[in-house]
Amino acid sequence: MSPKQLLAAPTLALCLVLSQPARAAAPPEEDLLGRTVFQVLLGELALRQGAVDLSMQAWADLAERTRDPKVLARAVEIAGYAGDNERALRLVGLWLEIEPDSQAARQAQVALLVQSRQLDRLAPELGPLLESDKENLASNLLHLNRMLARITDKGAVLSLLDRVLKPYLGLPEAHFALAQAALAAGDEPRALAETEAALKLRPSWEIAAIAQAKLLGRQDAGRGVDLLARFVERHPDARDARLALAQMLIGEKRLDAARQHYQRLLKDFPDEPNVLYPAAILALQDGDRETGKRQLERLLETPYPDRSGVHYLLGQIAQEAGQPEQALGHFRQVTAGERYVAARARSAVILLGLNRNDEALALLHDTRGATPAERSQLALAEAQMQRDGGREDAAYAALEKALASSPDDPDLLYDAALTAERLGRHQPMENHLRRLLRNQPDHPHALNALGYSFAERGIRLDEAEQLLTRAIALAPDDAFIMDSVGWLQYRQGKLAQALQTLQAAYRLKADPEIAAHLGEVLWQAGRRDEARRLWQEAASRHPDNKVLQAAMQKFQP
Repeated sequence: MSPKQLLAAPTLALCLVLSQPARAAAPPEEDLLGRTVFQVLLGELALRQGAVDLSMQAWADLAERTRDPKVLARAVEIAGYAGDNERALRLVGLWLEIEPDSQAARQAQVALLVQSRQLDRLAPELGPLLESDKENLASNLLHLNRMLARITDKGAVLSLLDRVLKPYLGLPEAHFALAQAALAAGDEPRALAETEAALKLRPSWEIAAIAQAKLLGRQDAGRGVDLLARFVERHPDARDARLALAQMLIGEKRLDAARQHYQRLLKDFPDEPNVLYPAAILALQDGDRETGKRQLERLLETPYPDRSGVHYLLGQIAQEAGQPEQALGHFRQVTAGERYVAARARSAVILLGLNRNDEALALLHDTRGATPAERSQLALAEAQMQRDGGREDAAYAALEKALASSPDDPDLLYDAALTAERLGRHQPMENHLRRLLRNQPDHPHALNALGYSFAERGIRLDEAEQLLTRAIALAPDDAFIMDSVGWLQYRQGKLAQALQTLQAAYRLKADPEIAAHLGEVLWQAGRRDEARRLWQEAASRHPDNKVLQAAMQKFQP
């Protein structure tokens, strides 16, 4: 109970005390009613002033004197709030002497025993408590583990439930409670056996089938999927089991099978958020933008709580479809959550593309990141905007400012290094990359950037070779790292090797800068017609690429 709830109770307690005579005999000369009223007021005023010990003492004394169940209930409540579990347990014991059939007293006693971690005393009390509410027995069995969640010794909890639940092993809920306790205690074989026992008693129970499939999936993902697939085949209307199966299939990259189950779920439950959202994500992953969009829009018509997340995805779809105003409309409705900063950054990029540069920059400056990662994301977005506007100095300044508060952020370090390189500031570039590599020695792109910088400038070629050898070993199919290796080989005079490496890189990715390097090597190898054709073909697709233009000017003034 919260302090506010505790303080709200005294008016009722006072009325109850005043409405009936005290039960204990008192000397005639004593003003018993006056003393009772005084102690109630003292206890409640002390509680309001934060003097919990004084309040507890007043109520405990009054409870032991009057032996009134309502007063005892209030005294137990305050003693428990004060953390004096032993006193609260003594008082609740007195309460049970007076009202042995009181459900409220037994519930209070069990709660106090759980709170004080007294499992030995708890076992004999849980059974009668369960027996006293047979109408809700199944539900109470399923809530046992939640009630005992504060107890850190999960093995002791399992032992306790083994004792308490013996009379109820004919109920599937008892076995499921034991399965939950066994899993918490790290005994997966026992947990699996208990879910199986629950399903034998109730073969159509979805909760137990899902739990069993997930437990099996820990050992062998395929077995878990197959078990749940058989369950869904026997019980085609089992929505939760089918949904869990579809999610497990996605985890196994079996997207076609997952899609079939989502299509069935969408047919049966067209307005269910738990169906619409994953189905939309699956459609988007499959490249079906229209279906994903339609399902997300339908999701907004349901009580789905993360509306900001849905608007973010719809904004992405509109942005990729070349609909900037629609995208901005959705991103503006991302008002909270982990995608808030990303939505603002994307909005700024869209505004920049619409030549609303000042508005874009103001949007970023007005956005406050709550975490270092969000602040980094904003700085990267601002740097990209400044670069797109031809302001490399301003881009570097934004990155340096961000690095002052997050000096080891890998994305900031990498972007700052590349920006410094474009500005011809080679020492800061090297400093940023070396710091990044101290923190992440196996960062292939940082290794590549530093190695390429040395190769491009024709310096420290031995170190460049060491850096690029490590980079290509970490990312052997990266076309840009292959391009750097080929360019280094060219600088080392290994023309045949360079040609072979650069041709392989260009086959992987027809990038204009790779074309510039490959063309130069072809030219130097005497294959000038091939070089010209390659450059012309690349220039037709990328007419504004400066590296390509420089290569063509160098050999074809």
